[in-house]
Amino acid sequence: MKQLLDLNEKAFGRTGPLEERIWAILEPVAEDMGYRLVRVRVTGENGCTLQIMAENAKGEFAIEDCEKFSREISPILDVEEPIERAYHLEVSSPGVDRPLVRLSDFELWAGHEAKIELAQLQDGRKKFRGTLQGVNDNQILIHIPDTPKGEEPVWALNIEDLAEAKLMMTDKLLDEARARQKAANPLDNPELETEIDEADHDKDGTDEA
Repeated sequence: MKQLLDLNEKAFGRTGPLEERIWAILEPVAEDMGYRLVRVRVTGENGCTLQIMAENAKGEFAIEDCEKFSREISPILDVEEPIERAYHLEVSSPGVDRPLVRLSDFELWAGHEAKIELAQLQDGRKKFRGTLQGVNDNQILIHIPDTPKGEEPVWALNIEDLAEAKLMMTDKLLDEARARQKAANPLDNPELETEIDEADHDKDGTDEA
């Protein structure tokens, strides 16, 4: 039986004050529905887009979940008004080359390539690209192929210093994503599932067609 993810596990990563406020608004809603947030990001796409990524305890998020979660959070966001201008709401699964925000992410995807950026320098560098080796306590282990000869190629990075991390799209990752999806059997291909709210949410909490 597949081990379920901890919906209450703490997420890490650098976000701005606006994203942090939206995360605080939506996190208890997600948990009540059996989901956990993966990413909250506000971008300038289409004028302004609020991108929400989430997953359930099985690490899945089908189009039906996108639609259900979007319907639940849309009126809450209209009431709370965290964004003071019209915006598009986009709810999606994390996708194949997913963001990595929790210790369990780095453990679950050990053996796959990832890019990691820290919020502060560690031994003179912030950016790392290599193969995940799991975790050790509160540290992310990653094998860096460009490590100078004679130096330890496996770096231990503190999760508290994480700014951003994501899996790299490789044939190995695609093969595993297909295998996992086949086992779960929600859809025929492992593409990103997205629900886009076509209405503009204006700052008065109403929707414009």
